[in-house]
Amino acid sequence: MVWVGLVTLYGILKGVREILKKKALGRNTVMEVLLMYTLLSFLILLPTAPKAGGLRAPEYAAVFAKSFIIFVAWLCSFHALSCMPVSLYGILDMSRVVFSTLLGIIVIHEKMDLPGLIGFVLVCAGLYALRGLKNREAEDDTTAVVQKNATAPDIKQASPEEPVTAAGAEAAEKPVLTREQRFWNRLTSVTAGVVILAFLSSFLNAVSGTMDKVLMKGMNESQMQFWYMLFLVLLYLAYILLTGTKIRLKGMFTNKYVWMLSVAFIIADRALFIANRDPASRVTVMTLLKQSGVICTIIGGRLFFREKHIKYKLCCAFVVIAGIVIAVIPFGQA
Repeated sequence: MVWVGLVTLYGILKGVREILKKKALGRNTVMEVLLMYTLLSFLILLPTAPKAGGLRAPEYAAVFAKSFIIFVAWLCSFHALSCMPVSLYGILDMSRVVFSTLLGIIVIHEKMDLPGLIGFVLVCAGLYALRGLKNREAEDDTTAVVQKNATAPDIKQASPEEPVTAAGAEAAEKPVLTREQRFWNRLTSVTAGVVILAFLSSFLNAVSGTMDKVLMKGMNESQMQFWYMLFLVLLYLAYILLTGTKIRLKGMFTNKYVWMLSVAFIIADRALFIANRDPASRVTVMTLLKQSGVICTIIGGRLFFREKHIKYKLCCAFVVIAGIVIAVIPFGQA
């Protein structure tokens, strides 16, 4: 089954992308990374423009709706990822399995067989086992990062050698934030807000994944990717203009992790769209396969960010992976 291999490739690249996002966010703000990420991805797709025409008005509207859903999902996920360990985020993101499975059954009327049901239960069990760790680690690791992110990266800090006046000290303590920055700072200032953003992103990504299966019946992968990314770029540009968000262009173009992120994203999405065109592919199984990237996020969290509780996270992840294997292996078939 070629589509299984394509979706597995998507899952692995998805895990790699979470690490690249975290590294990119260490150099730029959320909106700078998002704008550069979507813009570079769209530029990579420009050569496919001749193959992207021929859609009808309702199809353009449907792709725009998908783009808007992802627009909101990425805002939530990037802000959540900037304030929590990448290994923990990767496991929380697997909650989309629950959402996508329910959507696949309700919207597309897919049937879940016994191995699929067992796999679904194991995935849920692996996620449920994180409930204690989620609160303990988020409290330990989020507080320092949230405090650091509360100050915009482009605010100049006084060096130890420079004299600090009373007015300068007050300005440093109370940086001028836009309404958009105050909104996200309020959400990410507490653990519950960060976790809610992660789950909301997972739900919206599940909705988008279900839409992919429906939309790819009437269009090819070039049409989907080109218009999807064009609409995303326009949405983020409109958001930046309407909210007055400050963007540092020089810092964006020199962030190598954003460039790698864009390339990985285009390859992964192309593999996923091709898999969705296969009539044999199933949303419920595809959603489980996508979670294989969680191993990348856990190992990457340890190697690149020195994150804690890795053994416990791996145990939870292996329970989830076991569920994926049981759901995918065609038991009882010749």
